[in-house]
Amino acid sequence: MQETNQEKNIQIVAEWIQAARHAVALTGAGISTPSGIPDFRSPGTGLWERNNPLEVASWRAFRHHPQRFFDWLRPLVAKSWHATPNPAHFALADLQKAGYLQAIITQNIDNLHQRAGATRVIELHGSLRTLTCLNCQRQYQIEVFIEPFIRGVPPRCPNCRAFLKPDIVLFEEMLPIEAWEEALAHCEKADLLLVIGSSLEVMPAAQLPLYTLEHGGRIVINTLSPTYLDRDAALVLRQNVLEVIPHVAARVLGQRSA
Repeated sequence: MQETNQEKNIQIVAEWIQAARHAVALTGAGISTPSGIPDFRSPGTGLWERNNPLEVASWRAFRHHPQRFFDWLRPLVAKSWHATPNPAHFALADLQKAGYLQAIITQNIDNLHQRAGATRVIELHGSLRTLTCLNCQRQYQIEVFIEPFIRGVPPRCPNCRAFLKPDIVLFEEMLPIEAWEEALAHCEKADLLLVIGSSLEVMPAAQLPLYTLEHGGRIVINTLSPTYLDRDAALVLRQNVLEVIPHVAARVLGQRSA
């Protein structure tokens, strides 16, 4: 049977992963959309289709219009809380466990990489797992507040009754410095960077592949939308991540792909 171009590309990526000294993955919203979590920019379904992010997802919105902020956040939290990892999440976790993937850098806040079994996950934009009171600086696990929040009750600090801020990076906020420095170090060291499900539009995360290129590494892009680095990529796979990543991992690990 003649091998298709997609099968050839999957084999090429698998061989690059096997040969890499320091392979790293950078994931965006596109790896979690098959789990039912909407991305931000897809026509018709993106989270920014009906809302200006600066009006609902910014530091200013949280401080001055908390009800608007929480009303916007609630559906995303509900979908993330009830979502389960998909085969692409499990494939990356398996590659990491087998020693082929040195780190997973993610722009996502849904915790699905960790729930799939990945351990070295660098969260550039924070996580929905915890909330912090900006008044008394106490931090809480989201489990205590999740069900009331989904029903419409914004989370308040049990100590001082101030609104709790989810530990995610909002517009007008800086990225957590430790996460950024760790991600940067991995990308500079990477001889192979897999960009998975990211349109590479959100800065500064979108700059990370440049550091891999500048240090002589190759990048592979698997996302449905064009990116500004398509011409610089060693390979671009314009397919759904579920059609690529599980099959790549199966080739690398010597398994039969689904």
